[in-house]
Amino acid sequence: MSSTSESWTIRHFSQANPKGPGCDSVPALLRRLADSIEALGSVEVQDVAFASEMTEYGPWRSGTVYFHLSEDGIARSAG
Repeated sequence: MSSTSESWTIRHFSQANPKGPGCDSVPALLRRLADSIEALGSVEVQDVAFASEMTEYGPWRSGTVYFHLSEDGIARSAG
Protein backbone atom coordinates (compact mmCIF):
# COMPACT_ATOMS: atom_id res chain seq x y z
CA MET A 1 0.00 0.00 0.00
CA SER A 2 1.32 3.44 -0.91
CA SER A 3 2.04 5.94 1.85
CA THR A 4 1.07 8.88 -0.39
CA SER A 5 -2.50 9.57 -1.26
CA GLU A 6 -3.64 10.72 -4.66
CA SER A 7 -6.89 12.43 -5.45
CA TRP A 8 -8.68 13.57 -8.57
CA THR A 9 -11.42 16.08 -9.10
CA ILE A 10 -14.20 15.44 -11.58
CA ARG A 11 -16.94 17.78 -12.68
CA HIS A 12 -20.55 16.63 -12.64
CA PHE A 13 -24.15 17.72 -13.04
CA SER A 14 -27.46 16.05 -12.26
CA GLN A 15 -30.80 16.36 -14.01
CA ALA A 16 -34.22 14.85 -13.61
CA ASN A 17 -37.39 14.70 -15.62
CA PRO A 18 -40.00 17.18 -14.40
CA LYS A 19 -41.91 15.70 -11.47
CA GLY A 20 -45.41 14.64 -12.47
CA PRO A 21 -46.86 12.67 -15.37
CA GLY A 22 -44.03 11.44 -17.60
CA CYS A 23 -41.40 11.60 -14.85
CA ASP A 24 -40.69 7.91 -15.50
CA SER A 25 -39.64 8.42 -19.15
CA VAL A 26 -36.12 7.07 -19.71
CA PRO A 27 -35.97 8.37 -23.34
CA ALA A 28 -36.89 11.88 -22.15
CA LEU A 29 -34.18 11.78 -19.47
CA LEU A 30 -31.57 10.54 -21.95
CA ARG A 31 -32.48 13.36 -24.39
CA ARG A 32 -32.23 15.92 -21.58
CA LEU A 33 -28.81 14.61 -20.50
CA ALA A 34 -27.54 14.42 -24.11
CA ASP A 35 -28.61 18.02 -24.80
CA SER A 36 -26.78 19.21 -21.68
CA ILE A 37 -23.62 17.27 -22.58
CA GLU A 38 -23.63 18.76 -26.09
CA ALA A 39 -24.06 22.25 -24.63
CA LEU A 40 -20.85 21.79 -22.63
CA GLY A 41 -18.80 21.52 -25.82
CA SER A 42 -15.70 19.34 -25.90
CA VAL A 43 -15.84 17.10 -22.81
CA GLU A 44 -14.68 13.64 -21.84
CA VAL A 45 -17.59 11.84 -20.19
CA GLN A 46 -16.27 9.56 -17.47
CA ASP A 47 -19.53 8.03 -16.21
CA VAL A 48 -23.31 8.39 -16.18
CA ALA A 49 -25.29 7.18 -13.17
CA PHE A 50 -29.06 6.78 -13.06
CA ALA A 51 -31.45 6.81 -10.13
CA SER A 52 -35.17 6.77 -9.50
CA GLU A 53 -37.42 7.78 -6.65
CA MET A 54 -40.95 6.41 -6.39
CA THR A 55 -43.77 8.96 -6.68
CA GLU A 56 -47.52 8.74 -7.24
CA TYR A 57 -46.72 9.01 -10.98
CA GLY A 58 -44.24 6.13 -10.95
CA PRO A 59 -40.45 6.23 -10.78
CA TRP A 60 -39.04 9.77 -11.01
CA ARG A 61 -35.91 9.33 -13.15
CA SER A 62 -32.71 11.31 -12.73
CA GLY A 63 -29.14 11.05 -13.96
CA THR A 64 -25.72 12.36 -12.98
CA VAL A 65 -23.02 12.90 -15.61
CA TYR A 66 -19.37 12.89 -14.50
CA PHE A 67 -17.01 14.58 -16.95
CA HIS A 68 -13.76 16.45 -17.61
CA LEU A 69 -13.47 19.59 -19.71
CA SER A 70 -10.65 19.68 -22.26
CA GLU A 71 -8.94 22.47 -20.27
CA ASP A 72 -8.82 20.19 -17.21
CA GLY A 73 -5.73 18.60 -18.80
CA ILE A 74 -7.14 15.08 -18.93
CA ALA A 75 -5.77 13.09 -21.86
CA ARG A 76 -8.50 11.85 -24.17
CA SER A 77 -8.40 8.15 -24.79
CA ALA A 78 -8.55 6.76 -28.29
CA GLY A 79 -11.75 4.99 -28.93
